[in-house]
Amino acid sequence: VMQCSASLDVLFLLDGSYSIGKGSFERSKRFAGKLCDALDIHPDRVRVGMIQFSSTPHLEFSLDSYLTRQEVKERIKRTLFRGGSTETGRALKYILRKGFPGGRNSSVPEVLIVISDGKSQGSTEMPAMQVKQRHITVFAVGIKFPRWEELHVLASEPPEQHLLFAGDADDAANGLYSALTGSVCSTTAPGCKVESHPCERRTLETVKELAGNYVCWKGSEQPSAVQTSLCPFIRWKRVMVKYPSRCFRTVCPDPCDPQPCQNGGTCVPEGLDRYHCLCLVGYGGDFHCAAKLSPECGVDLLFLLDSSAGVTLEGFLRYKAFLKRFLQAVMGQDSPMNVGVAQYDDDVRIAIGLGQHKDTLSLMKSIDALNFSGGRTLTGRALQYIAEHGFRSTPVFADMQDDLPRVVVLLTDSKSQDSVAEALQYMKDRNLFLVGVGSSFMRAELTKVTGNPQQTVVYSDPQDLFNRIPELQRRICSVDNAEGCQAQSLDLAFAVDASSGVGLENFLRLRHFVRSSCLHFSINRDVTQIALVVYGSKARTAFALATHTSNSAVLQAIDQAPFLGGSASAGSALMHVYGDIMTVQKGARPGVNKVVVLLTSGAGLEDAAAPAQQLRHNGISVFVVVVGDAQRDTLLRVAGSPSYLVHISSYEDLQYYQGFIMERICEEAKSPVNLCKPNPCMNQGVCILGPGSYHCECHGWEGPHCESRVLQGDSPRSPVLPLHSHVQWSPRGLQHFSRAFQLTKRH
Repeated sequence: VMQCSASLDVLFLLDGSYSIGKGSFERSKRFAGKLCDALDIHPDRVRVGMIQFSSTPHLEFSLDSYLTRQEVKERIKRTLFRGGSTETGRALKYILRKGFPGGRNSSVPEVLIVISDGKSQGSTEMPAMQVKQRHITVFAVGIKFPRWEELHVLASEPPEQHLLFAGDADDAANGLYSALTGSVCSTTAPGCKVESHPCERRTLETVKELAGNYVCWKGSEQPSAVQTSLCPFIRWKRVMVKYPSRCFRTVCPDPCDPQPCQNGGTCVPEGLDRYHCLCLVGYGGDFHCAAKLSPECGVDLLFLLDSSAGVTLEGFLRYKAFLKRFLQAVMGQDSPMNVGVAQYDDDVRIAIGLGQHKDTLSLMKSIDALNFSGGRTLTGRALQYIAEHGFRSTPVFADMQDDLPRVVVLLTDSKSQDSVAEALQYMKDRNLFLVGVGSSFMRAELTKVTGNPQQTVVYSDPQDLFNRIPELQRRICSVDNAEGCQAQSLDLAFAVDASSGVGLENFLRLRHFVRSSCLHFSINRDVTQIALVVYGSKARTAFALATHTSNSAVLQAIDQAPFLGGSASAGSALMHVYGDIMTVQKGARPGVNKVVVLLTSGAGLEDAAAPAQQLRHNGISVFVVVVGDAQRDTLLRVAGSPSYLVHISSYEDLQYYQGFIMERICEEAKSPVNLCKPNPCMNQGVCILGPGSYHCECHGWEGPHCESRVLQGDSPRSPVLPLHSHVQWSPRGLQHFSRAFQLTKRH
């Protein structure tokens, strides 16, 4: 993030000899590109050129050839290894003779960066001294296993600041910037400073090593005799040698220090003085991860924590942390919620009375004080006790509203050791709404405890528990909104995978899911319209939005939807929905929210991202419900956001997610509508928005939606009409439009 920004000519001198080798030459190129990141390359500021040398120097590109950092780095990548002997002195003489090719003739400071192993086959001392006498600053960068003595000769003074090691690319780039800052570059950013630190210069050296003494034969004075003796055996060995030194670097204050992100958010630096926060689920209400969820419902809410031996101390502490984070996310200063907390094992204890704390801080302290007790898991007894005593009116609760819905959230991870049936009925008799939270292996148990799979929240692993905060909030608030989508206008299309990858048995499960989902809606022309598309390699319309006008007709038509087999192409299905379902011609209504639910096995999604984006661009929400294994990044590209993605492990579990999916669809049905998305005008008509209405600007067509061709000449049907027809349209005309459309279609 730090760049030397000044008028400066920089010339790289790359060793391309055989002693370097092709592999190390490639590393030299990458390192040169890394150094370019520390330079503000621009025609008026830093210019860069390159010479490769071996037996002879070769100009790769001059300083005036490439004038942006990207161009320079791309050209460095294309440089080819030449090979030859290491004639560093000859390369320096070339620079003394030719200067910096394409440079600005010493009118700006000149910097030479030599990247070599320092194993020259000729003397470099004299030409190196002459280069430095011309006021050229020389940086010597060691590559591979360099000969540091020669690089010391090449580098400018002081050598600690001008000797770099390519093996530590980031440190070397920082060292280059730090050295230039002290001479030619602009001063460091505010708060930054150049400091020295101990470092090492490493290389391989060949040393003699005594391998041992061996018997050897020597002559003697007697011509026919030999003499034995012990002789030392010496061998040569290459060892890594480290030379302690001092290096320099620029250190800047971390914009994330001290931690500016609240509620467990992660700070990500952006440059020297900016940052952004990655927020946990349920946070992100502002830049610093303030709580963003709002309960949007007034309830008396009592949490019942399992503190038995079955849940373990670790599980109890996890639920305490979850409870704190949930309440921090949903409770504001004027929260309409009254919150209480109880815990149970053999006995039940109401630790925090309902509405006892009105501020979050004191509530958090009380939750922290809860202790694990151990004991048996008597969930049935605990629920019955809470039903009798958890919501009793006392003077403490004198300011509470008596007409608020009452919700109990059970947090457990162990099966009940007593019967829960009687307690469940007892709670229903007192109009208490029960929500169960537990791990995935507790799904069946929670369904038995709550009596309804739609009143359960399950998580796959400890971290996933915290991702369930928005889902739990919706479950709690659904008690205050039991009608769901019954009275909400909506155009809804299901696209169901009917390929061989799903199979007939699982296709029937998907079809049953669509069927039971339709029971949540009031189906007629004025409220909810539903369409169904099945797809394999091609998509087929089972029925369109305007085909059926009652729940019974839709349910009967779903049962007739065929299994297709073959490969799957979700992209063709979404394109089919866009072009043949969500159009005015096929019964889609202007001014009504539109939702597509894609039910898929995860196969054939490769071509679905672009059609899904096209639907979203035209104001149509896309939910992706995937069953089984699939690449999450592919799913997110299609869904566009995690909040529009539901990933289910098996077809048997599909039923448990129906309530959650319906809630999300209902939320979309209540969102603001752009009357011109998707375009309600037919035949290339242009939709023009007005205050609370729209009109279609037609070309060669007429009618509210440009549905009738303008006839010219002596036709008795209608007189010649002007080229542009303007018809005002508002949502109040939806009923009349829908019926008129049906009459027109029949006619």
